[in-house]
Amino acid sequence: MARTAGSHSDITGPRVLDAALRLFAQHGYAAVSMRQIARDVGVQAGALYNYTPDKQTLLLDLMRRHMEALLQERQSRKGQGTPLERLEDFTRFHIRYHLQRPDEVFIAYMELRNLTPENFTAVEELRRQYEDELEEILRDGVAAGLFASSDLRVATMAVIAMLTGVTTWYRPAGRLSVDEVEGIYWDMVRKAVAV
Repeated sequence: MARTAGSHSDITGPRVLDAALRLFAQHGYAAVSMRQIARDVGVQAGALYNYTPDKQTLLLDLMRRHMEALLQERQSRKGQGTPLERLEDFTRFHIRYHLQRPDEVFIAYMELRNLTPENFTAVEELRRQYEDELEEILRDGVAAGLFASSDLRVATMAVIAMLTGVTTWYRPAGRLSVDEVEGIYWDMVRKAVAV
C-alpha cells in the first residue's frame, strides 16, 4: 500500500513512534492494534510496515529510545564531588528528567512484561548502565563512611523505585513545585542511606 499523500518517511517514522507511545501509555500495549496506530498517524495500516516490522519492535524502539536518551542526558551531567554531592545530583536529575516524560516512564516500567526475552535482555542492559552509576555512588559513600547498606544492589533498586514513583502521583498544577518535590525526595534518599 502506498503512503498517504503528503506523508514523508523522515516525518512519519517519528510520528509512528509518538503515536505508539501515546496509545500504549493510554490503553496498554496489549490493547493497541497496528490499525489504531496507523489511524492515529494518518496512514493506511499496511503503510506502517514501511517504518517498523511489527508492534513488538515498536515497543522495543520506544524503550530503547527512552533509555538511550536518559543515558545520554545523564552522561552530560555526570560530575565529580563527594558521594553525597553525587547522590544529590542523581536524585534531583532522576526526578526532574522523569517528571517531564511520564508516558515514557510508564511504558519503560509497566510494559517490560510484554517484551520478548531477547528484547527484554537488550532493555535490561541499558537499564543496568543507569543503575550501575547509582550503585557506584552508594559504594563510594559506604567506603567513605557516609552511607550504610547491607546490600548495595537492593539499596540501588530501592532508591530508583522510590524516585521513579513520583511520576505516578505528581501533577504540575498540584500544591508542590518540582523544586519542592526534589528537595523532599533528596531528604528521604539521604536519610535512607545515611550511616
